[in-house]
Amino acid sequence: VQLQASGGGLVQAGGSLRLSCAGSNISFRTYAVGWFRQTPGKEREFVAAISRAGITPRYAEAVKGRFTISRDNARNSVYLQMSNLKPEDTGVYYCGARWGPINTNSASEFGSWGQGTQVTVSS
Repeated sequence: VQLQASGGGLVQAGGSLRLSCAGSNISFRTYAVGWFRQTPGKEREFVAAISRAGITPRYAEAVKGRFTISRDNARNSVYLQMSNLKPEDTGVYYCGARWGPINTNSASEFGSWGQGTQVTVSS
């Protein structure tokens, strides 16, 4: 399966954005999906993940209470609703797939990365 992230943009602090991750085929629904973000010179950072059934999502502490991950397997899509955005949320956001449980924050445990989408939050 290949994934493609979209929905990024420029937003002021306190604003909202909704990112989408589209899977290339029906096998998408058999994978857990994670959102990660990356800034220049830094490693890819865990943001949120959701199981293939769409239950028990996990979040990084930095985004808890502000971001919500969800999925629609009928549309082969996973979403990341981001609210109350802060300048430190700026980065390129990627979605990755994992065959297995979402009990890891490591980007190396996910794959099928597509092009990311840029999120820029101005202060």
